[in-house]
Amino acid sequence: MTNQEIYDLIARFDSSSLHTLKLTCKDFSIELGRNAAPAAVPAAVQAVPAAPAAQAEENAPVIAAPLVGTFYAAPAPDQPPFAAPGAVMKKGETVCLLEAMKTMIEVPAPCDCVIETVLKANGELASFGEALMRYKPC
Repeated sequence: MTNQEIYDLIARFDSSSLHTLKLTCKDFSIELGRNAAPAAVPAAVQAVPAAPAAQAEENAPVIAAPLVGTFYAAPAPDQPPFAAPGAVMKKGETVCLLEAMKTMIEVPAPCDCVIETVLKANGELASFGEALMRYKPC
């Protein structure tokens, strides 16, 4: 099964109403599952409006995880990160790695940009489509 077929399968699962999916082929097996619905927020808790700067940052474009995997900011623990806040990246340059099934997947910059915020901690699990970094196009 190719990476693109896996991405398509994950996307279809994500848009379906299925709770679990298990697929086994000759030398390949994948199992997908959904988390339970988020707990309801008590009515007594009220949302505090975000500051204008925070709202502008929330509207900034994000680099999303193309698959479920472990987020790595650097190529090795003793190496500097691919993209720290303030880093200027060219389109296609690697901004981070995602490890899935013992395979390292390079996540590229979508355009020439400046990384504003890294949203995931090194070694943290990233879900499909989850925001990894916020950026500002150049």
